[in-house]
Amino acid sequence: MREQVIERIKAKKIITIVRGVYGEDICSLARALAAGGIELMEVTFDQKNKDSWQDTAAAIRAIGETMNGQLIAGAGTVTTPELAEIAHDAGAAYIVSPNVNEAVICRTRELGMVSLPGALTPSEIWNAWEAGADFVKVFPAAQLGPAYIKAVRGPLNHIPMLAVGGVNEHNIADFLKAGCAGAGVGGNLVNKQWIAEGRWDDITALALAFVKACE
Repeated sequence: MREQVIERIKAKKIITIVRGVYGEDICSLARALAAGGIELMEVTFDQKNKDSWQDTAAAIRAIGETMNGQLIAGAGTVTTPELAEIAHDAGAAYIVSPNVNEAVICRTRELGMVSLPGALTPSEIWNAWEAGADFVKVFPAAQLGPAYIKAVRGPLNHIPMLAVGGVNEHNIADFLKAGCAGAGVGGNLVNKQWIAEGRWDDITALALAFVKACE
C-alpha cells in the first residue's frame, strides 16, 4: 500500500488540504474533488482544538468508506506519534507535518504510512529525508517562489519535494517546472464559502483547472 500511495502522489501531483470540514460535507467535497481529477486529500488536525481531533479522524474514515480508493485520505498537521496513530486507526494512508519531527516520521513509517514532513531550509530538507521522509513538504513555497525550489534542488535533486503554501492554478505549473514532484493546495481550491453554499460543481471545475495546469 505504501508504494502505491507514493506512486499515486507522483502521478497525480496534487494533494488537497482540508481544514475544519466534517460530516456529510467532507464526503460531498471528496466526491466533487474526485470528479475534477483530484485523488488525494489531506484532512488536518486543529492543534488549538483537541476536541476536534476525533472529528478529523471520523472525516478520514468517512472518506475511505465513501470513496473506495478513488480518493486517498491522509492526515495533516500531525505533530506527535500519538496523532499519527490516531490517523492510522482512522485509515489515513499518509502523514503530513508542519515540521521535521523524527519521532513522527519514524512512527509513520513503522505504521506503514507515507511520510511528508514540512521543511524550508536545505538543512531541514536534508534532515527530513535522512530521517525517512518519502517526500518533503517545502513550506511556505509561494513566499519564496519557484526560483527558491530550483536553487535548493540543485544539490538536493534526489529528494522529492512538494510545494505547499500559496499554490494556485496559475503558479502550480511553475513549481512543477522548478522540480517539485507535486503540490499541496488548500484554500485556493477548497473554498469554504462554496462548501457552505453546496457549490460542489464550482469546486469540481476548479479542480479540473488545477489538474489541467499540471499536464
